[in-house]
Parts: sequence; C-alpha cells; structure tokens
Amino acid sequence: MKKFYMFLAAAAAMTMSAQAQNLNYGAIEVGDFETPTEFYNGSYFDMAPTNFYLAHTGVQMIYGADEIGQMNGMTDVMINKLSFKFNSNGAWETIYRDVKVYLEETDATQFAVVEGVKQFFTFDHPVLETSVEYDMVEFFGEDKVMEFDLGETPFALSAGKNLLVTIVFDAIDDDNCTIGSDYAPFYTSGIRGGKAMLYTDNWTSFIEYAQGEDFPDATSMLGCGTNVELPVTLFNYSYAGSSSISEVTVGKSGDDAYYNLMGQKFSAGNLPAGIYIHNGKKVMVK
Repeated sequence: MKKFYMFLAAAAAMTMSAQAQNLNYGAIEVGDFETPTEFYNGSYFDMAPTNFYLAHTGVQMIYGADEIGQMNGMTDVMINKLSFKFNSNGAWETIYRDVKVYLEETDATQFAVVEGVKQFFTFDHPVLETSVEYDMVEFFGEDKVMEFDLGETPFALSAGKNLLVTIVFDAIDDDNCTIGSDYAPFYTSGIRGGKAMLYTDNWTSFIEYAQGEDFPDATSMLGCGTNVELPVTLFNYSYAGSSSISEVTVGKSGDDAYYNLMGQKFSAGNLPAGIYIHNGKKVMVK
C-alpha cells in the first residue's frame, strides 16, 4: 500500500501551509468511489485511466460542470489530488511506469469529430511527473487506490469551467506489461459517451505520437478507445473561506461518513485522533 500513497507527506505539508492561509478542504466523487460496483466495459481499449497490458498509454478525460459542479461552486478552487480505484487486481507482475499528469480548463463537453474520426486535445505543461512501481503481487485480489498527489503545485480551477485531464503512462521497458487477461482493471463511474478516450501502443509514447503528423486523430490502427467510460474518480481540493475547517464540502452528502481536512473518508468505527467533518460539522477525536 505504501507505493500508492507515496505522496501523502507532501500533501500533509501543503495542508498545514494552506490552513495558515485560511483555506477550506473538500472532496468530490465522480461515481461511487467508496463502494464501486462495475469495472470497464468492452476490451482493454475501453479502460481509463490506463491499462497495464501495453507498455504505453495515454488517456484524456473530460469532467464537465455536471460531474464536478460542487467544486465549480466554490471560490479559488485548487485541485490537489486525483485518485482512481482498481477492481480486485488479478495481475502478478511488478509494473514500472513513468507518469505525467496534465490538467487544464476547457469549454468542451466532448471530443470533436473530424470526417468521422475523433480528435484528441493538445496538451502541455504537466502538473505532475513521477516514476511509480506498481507491485501487483502485493495487492493481488484486492481493490486498491491509485493516487496522483500534486503536492506543492495544485491546479487552479475557475468557476464554471470543465476540466480536461490527460495522463500518460510509459513503461521503462517496452516488455514490462501484464500478461494474458491480467489487465488490472479500474472501476467505472457509469459516465460514457464522449467523455474519455484512450491511446495504447507497445512502442511509442502518447507524447511522441502527439508530436507527430497524425495527431490528433484517434484511429483503430493505434489501438485507440474512443468511447471510454470515465473511471470512478476522487478529487481532493481546497477553496477560499472564512475558516480553514468550518465550511468543508464533501461530494456525497448524507452518507454519515467522517472526512479529515485532506478530504479522506473514514467510517465511525475507524477514526484516528484528529479533526473531522461529519454531516457538515467539525468533530474533534482524541
């Protein structure tokens, strides 16, 4: 589990700094992040944010105002972490990936189609670059979380804007992939129809493809999935307010859960000491 939470120390430091700036914290789920029930539909070409069956993948996902509207209703929103959930991993390999995450605002609600071919968006300036080891054997048969913590470089989201997320995974070794049907799938949110697209290849990075003459076409020759379902996603964010804890907003209301100041969810019977938000109120646990 440590490998999937390697950025928490940076986030904790950012949280302490942000409290001094009088910020609040919230979390919002796209899909049911806590208890998801469905994973990817179709082939591995239809799986976001990545699949480990091929060495190089690139995914683009559009989160519209209807999916992240609660963040859009806040002032000075800064996204500081994105999380995705594996479905009961069935792979045995240790997978090594160089990862780049790009975030940007967009007015688009879906991908453009030119002469019947869907088009990727251009992307630049990553908000996160890291190398990660995914030890599949360590969590064989278990649901696990993949986190991307932006640390000291959170992303500012303007009110009313949609969010385009691009994530690029590159194997250090082109042969470093899962085998057979061991795809290590991710849970899906139930949001399909033009919201996500996937690029897959065993030799060429999505970044290299984006620099070529054939970009931005998404074609079957590239192994592109063009009608990919959004994965269940958890956004952690901060926003401006009169108190660092008094107005924390959680994406799903009425679930009787407890959230710490980083937006992490806890059940009532499993609360470490600290400050939590429960049903909109501050709770101190000693």
